Amino acid sequence: MSATPRPAILITGAAAGIGLAVAERFARAGWFVGLYDLNGDAVQALRQRLCADHGIAGRLDVAQASDWTLALQGFAQASGGRLDVLFNNAGVSVTLPFAQAELARHHLVVDVNLKGVMNGCHAAHALLRATPGSRVINMCSASALHGQPELASYSATKAAVRGLTEALDIEWRGQGIRVVDVLPLFVDTAMVRNDVSRMKTVKMLGVRLSADDVAHTVWDLARRDPRRLPVHTHVGLQTKFFALLSKLSPGWVNHWVTAKMAGY
Repeated sequence: MSATPRPAILITGAAAGIGLAVAERFARAGWFVGLYDLNGDAVQALRQRLCADHGIAGRLDVAQASDWTLALQGFAQASGGRLDVLFNNAGVSVTLPFAQAELARHHLVVDVNLKGVMNGCHAAHALLRATPGSRVINMCSASALHGQPELASYSATKAAVRGLTEALDIEWRGQGIRVVDVLPLFVDTAMVRNDVSRMKTVKMLGVRLSADDVAHTVWDLARRDPRRLPVHTHVGLQTKFFALLSKLSPGWVNHWVTAKMAGY
């Protein structure tokens, strides 16, 4: 594929849910889109449907640094050597009381949700630095605001991603790279429907966000003047309310509210 002047985005976890919605939004706008997922066949089919003439797709296990190296080599060659947006979206969850879930599952959550983001940022740094106005958009979560029972390892990884985002934005802003994140509450995706929805917190608050809502936010962050980007963007009124509560309330109040909503 020849070099292209199109702005370019690389999306992990692109086969479904939020990743798919973001892929559709950017492909529709004519961006060069890199579709990567553990399900390589699914993203290859998606490329044919969305962006056969201005995209690339491939299998990527974000927990494997070697996979990132190969993916970015192919992406850079196809995109004309530019990476305007890295969207670190791939993620997994475990929704059980901590001791009831297998330790290997907790480790997988850390490997994908945290190490996957670290791997991607580290591997993509040179390409981001070579692209004026580039940015990293990390998929975070409202669960990063306060530790969530029955989402302990997931919540911990998202809190770590939030901290990593803050640190890298400070380190890289002077290099022309912004690093930001998006924090939604519960989003209507397969992960929530098939796993997270059994939690009492979900039953109490409901699922009020769609994947398209998050995609709209990512689209806005990708196009806004980098000097005006907030480091953290809370998606949806519920999330904004809980973020404000977390900021203004004493720690014991946040702890009590979180416990009561979860049924503890």
